[in-house]
Amino acid sequence: MAAWAPDIGLAVLLSGLEVAALVVFWFLEGLKQWATKGGTVPGRTRRSILALGLGAASSALIGFGLSGSGADLPVARTSQAVMALLPALLLILVAGHEGYDRFRTYRSRSRLRRNRRR
Repeated sequence: MAAWAPDIGLAVLLSGLEVAALVVFWFLEGLKQWATKGGTVPGRTRRSILALGLGAASSALIGFGLSGSGADLPVARTSQAVMALLPALLLILVAGHEGYDRFRTYRSRSRLRRNRRR
């Protein structure tokens, strides 16, 4: 059991740091929106996509580093794989919603242009 303690401790520490970084990011983004009194904040979607992409990539790199290091840390490696998957799923949701909004705006503008020509 003593051999598992560093593995579990490292898994909890790394996962906690990543969750804390995302919470701080979302808090700062909320402060920016609060400062504009609920208005739009320019570049918010880009920053969200960048933060989630970097979070997923860093978790995957840490997990890859733990698997190739020769240290027997299966719990930390698994937790980093899961932590890489969660921001990646959020990234897909954010980017998918943004893409749908852009597509919908494009379609409505082209429909308006078509109707004006008639």
